[in-house]
This record gives sequence, C-alpha cells and structure tokens, in this order.
Amino acid sequence: MKLFIAEKPSVARAIAEELGVTSKEDGYICCGSDKVTWCFGHLLELAEPDRYTPDDGPKNPKTGKKLWRIEDLPIIPSQWIIEPKADAKKQLNLIGKLLKEATLVINAGDADREGQLLVDEILTYFNNQKPVQRFWVAAHDSVSLNRGLSSMKDNQTYYGLGRAALARSQADWLIGMNLSRAYTLNASKSGQRALVTVGRVQTPTLKLVVDRDRAIDSFQSKPFYTIKAAFNFQGDKVFLADWKPGESQPGLDEDDRLIDLNIANSLVDQVSGQPGTVRSYKKEQQKKHHPKAYSLSDLTLEASNRYGYSAAEVLEAAQSLYETHKLTSYPRTDCGFLPESQWEDSKTILSTLGTINPELLPLIEKADISIKSNTWDDKKVTVHFGIIPTMHKGSKESLSPREKTLYELIVKRYIAQFYPLHEYESTSIDIEVSSLHFMAKGKTIVENGWCDVYQDSIDDVAEEAVQVLPVLSQDGQVHCIKANRHDAKTKPPLRFTEGTLIRAMENIHKFIADTEHKKMLKDGDGIGTPATRASIINELKNRSFIEPNGKHIISTPLGQSIVDTLPEMVKSPVLTSLFERILKTIEQEPDKFNHFMEKQTDFVKEQVQAATQQVIHLKGVNTAPLSLFECHLCNQKLIKRKSQKGYWWACSSYPNCKQTYSDLKGKPQYKEENNHA
Repeated sequence: MKLFIAEKPSVARAIAEELGVTSKEDGYICCGSDKVTWCFGHLLELAEPDRYTPDDGPKNPKTGKKLWRIEDLPIIPSQWIIEPKADAKKQLNLIGKLLKEATLVINAGDADREGQLLVDEILTYFNNQKPVQRFWVAAHDSVSLNRGLSSMKDNQTYYGLGRAALARSQADWLIGMNLSRAYTLNASKSGQRALVTVGRVQTPTLKLVVDRDRAIDSFQSKPFYTIKAAFNFQGDKVFLADWKPGESQPGLDEDDRLIDLNIANSLVDQVSGQPGTVRSYKKEQQKKHHPKAYSLSDLTLEASNRYGYSAAEVLEAAQSLYETHKLTSYPRTDCGFLPESQWEDSKTILSTLGTINPELLPLIEKADISIKSNTWDDKKVTVHFGIIPTMHKGSKESLSPREKTLYELIVKRYIAQFYPLHEYESTSIDIEVSSLHFMAKGKTIVENGWCDVYQDSIDDVAEEAVQVLPVLSQDGQVHCIKANRHDAKTKPPLRFTEGTLIRAMENIHKFIADTEHKKMLKDGDGIGTPATRASIINELKNRSFIEPNGKHIISTPLGQSIVDTLPEMVKSPVLTSLFERILKTIEQEPDKFNHFMEKQTDFVKEQVQAATQQVIHLKGVNTAPLSLFECHLCNQKLIKRKSQKGYWWACSSYPNCKQTYSDLKGKPQYKEENNHA
C-alpha cells in the first residue's frame, strides 16, 4: 500500500482526485489499494523551555508553568525534544497507524524547506523504515499533479532541505527563547511590565522601520533650484531641455544640486534669448523587455501600493488562489522566472484563461504563443518559479474581492508574456548655450508591444512624460527662447508600507554601508523568506512595536527603545543574512548542520551574558517602583499602576505571572483576584 502524506487536507484531496477516490474515511482517503492522509501544517513542535529547566524550579500556581529566571539562562538543550501539538494528536496517531500498513511512503509536503521537514519529522518521530519517495509540485491543477505523480524521486534527494529547515527552527528557538527572556527579565527589574521579544529576522526588520522613521523625523528640507529652457528650431519647432551643471560649477551641494539663488538667477539671465549649438544628437533604438512573472514580494509590493493590502492579506489571498481555488501556482516564491518547459503549456493556459476571464478575450486573442519572453529561463529559476495562472478550469465567482484583484494582476502579467517587446526610439540632444549645457530627451514609440495589455491601467507601465524631438545634426544651431528657474525642496524618504518593507527585507543590501557586506548581502536573499516575511511584520504589529498609519507603518516608542537597547549583533541584517546563506549551504551539504548549531549556541551564550549585565529602560511602558506588597500567586513584588479608570496593581514578574489586583485605599485588594492583562 502506498501512503501519501500531504501538508494539508486540500492538497490531499487534490492528489486523491487524480489517483481516483474509492472511499473517504476519518482522516484519510482511499484510492484503490493506496491511501492519502494529511497534516495541518506542522503536527510536531519543539518543546517549550520548561522541559529543559530544573524540575524543582518555582511555578506559577495558576498556570502551572515554571517562572522565568535569569539563573536558568541560557537554555541549551543537550537533546532536543519534539512533541505533538495539542490539537494534532489524533491525526498524528492515525498517520502512525497508516505507516505500519504502508509498503511505500510518499512525502507530499509543499515544495520547500518547511514542506520537506513537516513530513520528514513525522517519519523520524515514528522511526519509519519503509522506503520513501518525494512528490514535488508547484501547482495543484490536474496537469501539474499528474506530472508530479509520474516523476517522483527518492525522498533522500531532498534530505538537505529538511535539515536546513530543522537548523532554522532550532536556531530560532535558541535566539528567541533565550534573548526574549533575558531582556524581558532585565526590564522587569526596574518595574517595566513589557514582553521584549527578540528574533533573528524580526529585530532587524524592526530596526528598518525605526531607522526610516528617525530619518524622516530628523530630516531638514533644503531649497534647491533647477533650470529648464525652451528652444526653438526652424521657427516653430519648440522643445524643452534641462540644465546640466559642469564639474566646476559653483553653488552646488554634495549631491550636485544648485543651492545658490543668486547664481541660479544669473544662469537664467545668461542663456535667455541666446543662440545655442548642438554638441551631440543621439537617436537609439530601445527595447523594454516583458515584466517577469510575480514573485511574492513583487505581488505584495504592487498590491500594497495600489490597494493598501497588508502583507498578510496578500499572502492569505495568494495562498487561497493556489490551495483552495487552484487557479494559480505556488505563491511563496522569491523568483519571477519560469522554467522553459512551462512555455509548452501556454496555449492551454491561455485558452483556460479565456474561459474564466471572458472580459479579457480581446487581449488573449491577440497573444502570440510563438513568442518566448526572457521570463522563461531555466538558469534563473530557483526552487520555486514565478506565480502564474494554472490550467485548472475554475471560476472567479467564488473568489473574494481581494482574491479576484490579485488573480487579475497575475493573469495580465502572464498574458503580457505573449506580446511583442515594447520598442521605441530614444533621442537625446546636448546643447551648449553661453558655455552652459542643456540636455533634451525624447521618445517615439515604434511598437507598443506588451504595454497594450495595460492600456486601461496606466500605473502598470507608468513612465515620465517624454517629448518628440526634432531631427537635428551635430553643430546645428538652435535658439533659446527663454529659460526659467524652478524652485524645489529636498524631500524626506518615504515611510514604509508593508509592501515596501518586504521589498526592503528582500533587498537589505541597499541599507548597508560597508562595501564587503553590501556585496555579500546583494548576492544573498536578504532577511527572512517569502513564506515568513508577512508573518514577521504581523508579529511586530501584534507586539505593538510597529503600528499602521494609513497605508504606511510606523514604529512605536516601545519599538524604538527596543532597537536602542539591543546590541548591534542582534539587530544586524548582516548576521541574519549570513544565517539564511548558511541554511542554503546545509541544503546542499547536510553534514554542516552540527557545525552551524555549535556556532549558534556560542552566539546565544555570549548574547545572554551581555543582556543580563545591561540596565534596560523602555519607552512607551509605564515604569513604577516595586512596592512592599506581594502577589498571592507567585510571591513576587507588586507594582502600582494608573489607568483611565484609576489605580490597580500588577505583578512585577510579568510575563511569568499576569495576575492583577484592584486598588482599595492605596492597597491591593487581594480578595478580588482578577486579570487586567
């Protein structure tokens, strides 16, 4: 009996439908002699720190959990414990029984690191000795599923992916559990009741937002001046050109902007009404290649900027389009290129799109399936390819408004691949007037090409307005009718949206000054992964480290003070990027797992020692002195707080103990043990 173990129920149902369903049971589907079962994401998880701390340690009498203590840190498991999630025991036990019956097991986890580990850890948990194959697909339409079923490989081929995911999980546990406890406990010493969470990707991401907000707050706008001149050629042909300062031009700042008003006025007077000479005239044929298929970050950026969608909303909708509706391919991808073999499916996909999207038939009918854009490139495809429509003949009627919006973006991007290149003539003219240089640029469209797909949406192909220039010759004469000074001011950087923050995480090298680190980060994949970036931003919002401000997100006083408190090594994007790059090495060389974990253990030990020696002062958190009164649950000192409703008392050992008390004439009212938290 073949046993397929899918990552989630919807994938199991899709596989079973292709195999041929004969009956449906509680927790699995029969397909003749074969069976298909499923997980609900990870059914197993790393044990909580309580499993590794001394059994005789003090506990919260209300929750039964051990209290956080400085003396227990760092918590470094000598033998990692993995255990069933509370809500997964029934399904996990069922999989264990099915494994005993199986003669061949198929790992049908999603096509990525976590999908590999998710099933591998179950096989390890049950000490499976049966042969295992790997089912690997990036879309759940019928054609993709059948291809996957006919091309399964030995599961051992993907062993490195699972080890990389396990290394990520254990290292994240070490950093998060230890440093979050260390900094939270340190803050509580001064009566600050706040949970200070630390994460290898979360913290550098928070720092991006804090640094941007501070750059905006400290920004001082400065005036500068530009000069634009109108030129005349052969009496009635007028065009515009911009002044370009020379290397020795006085009155410029460090960014070559003209900041001297008197000089600006004198330059206007110097050229107005004067003859000019064409020093160079260039006309070049230019081609603009097709936009690549969407990566998740590309899709998030566009949806965030256009529609104000959050990163979590985009991921949820894209996941639903892939998993529930089967209309698009795997969404958690960092790649916009497509495998060349996919090009052969274009005729079928376009035909399917015409059925699902009749309003797009005029565009689809003009598509030329003989065109093979640069988006199809096997050399540039990573583990996952770009997000594209599938051959599944579904319907848009069941899509939510957000799902429909994203689907239409993905569909149009795919259709555009089968239109000609956008071609135009680019013209530039360098003119000298009274020893000053002016540059005119123009554009003439020769073939609109793929831009025709976006004629009803100017944002998709937004370009600066360009003029059609006259045909001139070198040393030809023109006349400067008039020059004008244009006043401008420097602008602060833009605040982050969730889309631009994800793009910043992906392109973290742009925020690094050191040349060597910049190059290293540029060659890597930034911080986080397509699958985790949205959840990291969500976690920062949930912790009140950042908050929405219209379409933008800003840091809170608490978030800013956490960044100020943490050492550079913890909040460094260089460190987190190195982390991801090492995981990629483990994918190829699984034996490097132990060395990586040894390095992470040493790092955590150093950082915990440094954290416990600090004095922490957080902003945005009420600080109150410890009182003489004690909590009746854990015997720790109480802190007197004030809210809009009056005074109340909180336990100083938060988050160990979240017990609170009402105030009665300046004392905690012990008889009324409630919880404000």
